Amino acid sequence: MAKANEIKYLTAIKTEKRQKKYCRFKKLGIKYIDYKDAEFLKKFLNEQGKMLPRRITGNSLKYQRKVADAIKKARQMAILPYVTDLLK
Repeated sequence: MAKANEIKYLTAIKTEKRQKKYCRFKKLGIKYIDYKDAEFLKKFLNEQGKMLPRRITGNSLKYQRKVADAIKKARQMAILPYVTDLLK
């Protein structure tokens, strides 16, 4: 039979709370997303040059659409590449 100090209980692993996602455009009051600002638009792209989804960036639907349009326009104007190996 097990002694008192050998008994182990199954408990949940303590994890740190994640920061709540927020729309940076609403928080900072940004109304217009400039397609010529490549460094800002790179924050919404992964290493391969694909657009990051809303669930990862935390943008609202309204601003995610504006970001997508700005990225597409910047790609058309050759400011951003369509596909790359290491963008960042």
